[in-house]
Amino acid sequence: MTKAKAVSADELVRYYRDMLLIRRFEERAGQLYGMGLIGGFCHLYIGQEAVVVGMQSVVEEGDQVITGYRDHGHMLACGMDPKEIMAELTGRAGGSSKGKGGSMHMFSRAAGFYGGHGIVGAQVSLGAGLAFANRYRDNGRVSLTYFGDGAANQGQVYESFNMASLWKLPVVFIVENNQYAMGTSVQRSSSETHLFKRGVSFNIPGEEVDGMDVLAVREAGRKAVQRARSGKGPTLLEMKTYRYRGHSMSDPAKYRTREEVDEVRTQRDPIEHLKALLSEHLDDAALKDIDREIRAIVTEAAQFAQESPEPAPEELYTDVLAES
Repeated sequence: MTKAKAVSADELVRYYRDMLLIRRFEERAGQLYGMGLIGGFCHLYIGQEAVVVGMQSVVEEGDQVITGYRDHGHMLACGMDPKEIMAELTGRAGGSSKGKGGSMHMFSRAAGFYGGHGIVGAQVSLGAGLAFANRYRDNGRVSLTYFGDGAANQGQVYESFNMASLWKLPVVFIVENNQYAMGTSVQRSSSETHLFKRGVSFNIPGEEVDGMDVLAVREAGRKAVQRARSGKGPTLLEMKTYRYRGHSMSDPAKYRTREEVDEVRTQRDPIEHLKALLSEHLDDAALKDIDREIRAIVTEAAQFAQESPEPAPEELYTDVLAES
């Protein structure tokens, strides 16, 4: 694990708050799904919090984030309002996409979040497109493009790698390797299990990162973002992480043992690791105060979602075409 050198107490507290918000938000989302208040698919980010929080710590205003359908954590890390996210999950008019996007397809241009995409691997080409626009406009912005270990085997990913390298696009490709693509382990689905090597044939440098350590993510992300912003092109970061829940809420996750999950929870949990670093700066009472504050934010978000009205029928015809 990375030591907390050159990291201020305020930064550690901020990372802890952000990661804890994602964890508590996802726990409540799981509860609302069980109550029938969230419909369709719902993919929780529990266990992977250090990846997106570490990466967001090194970006600048105007940089962009795009990801797949395990996206609630990315929205929160980008600074989107928890109330609007929860309302969107429940299909309400108060949601960030007016209740029409749901769990997998909500957006916020204001927060630099470009989705939430349900087609496996499709967002990688879109992320490269965002980077192309940045290069074309010469605006100094960087695209953070996330995808999973399952999506790493999709063809469009490699087409995007080729273009990004050829044109030195300002993009960081981030593989969130949580070990299981739906219900299949990386060892069973990938001939090359070191996914950070997948960019070699495109001259894209890669790095394997401990995705359960927010400081390790921060350091690797800092170098990759700096490289992209300076015009040297893309980097491929493989974040070795782990999801505690099933692939989606409908997945009982019988393809792995309870002992395996418990071992990760007790030995490698990203929030507990950061909590240990924070013990040098905050006592137990202060940490409990943060938890209470975060729980209150999530409770307020859930209440807002349940009280928000459903979209009006005429909303079916809005946001379909862009007026020129």
